[in-house]
Amino acid sequence: MFLIHFTLIYNSIYLPILPRILSIDFGLKRCGLAVTDPLQIIVNGLTTVTQPELLDFVLDYCKENQVEKIILGYPLQSDGTKTQVSNEIEKLQLRINALLPMVKVELYDEKKSSQEALRVIIQSGIGKKKRSSKELLDKMSAVIILQRYLGHI
Repeated sequence: MFLIHFTLIYNSIYLPILPRILSIDFGLKRCGLAVTDPLQIIVNGLTTVTQPELLDFVLDYCKENQVEKIILGYPLQSDGTKTQVSNEIEKLQLRINALLPMVKVELYDEKKSSQEALRVIIQSGIGKKKRSSKELLDKMSAVIILQRYLGHI
């Protein structure tokens, strides 16, 4: 389904460069995004966009970059039932599937990703004023979701 590019490294060793994986921490106001490097080893926070801008941003990003898969953080209640936001995420999944049929879109449990993101932000030594940024928290939550998906944490 996806193309593999090859990069020359150390004179004659070719390593495959895989398409990226994008993750989204969906919110009704803002959405945090994170992405892997082309080798799908390192996860970086990408940006935060408002919810109405999300679909256009994802479409543009996928046109400019090879994206193999999109991971949507999927919130569930503690008893496993859906939340109000879960239905919106399912609608987003259907829209992305229709517009980008070559990109696999998966729902992934985002349980406590915001709490973990806040802990990471505090441990990183970022000042209290910057820590209160909702955008930073949303972006870091997307990083946590993607790292969990990849099995890094």
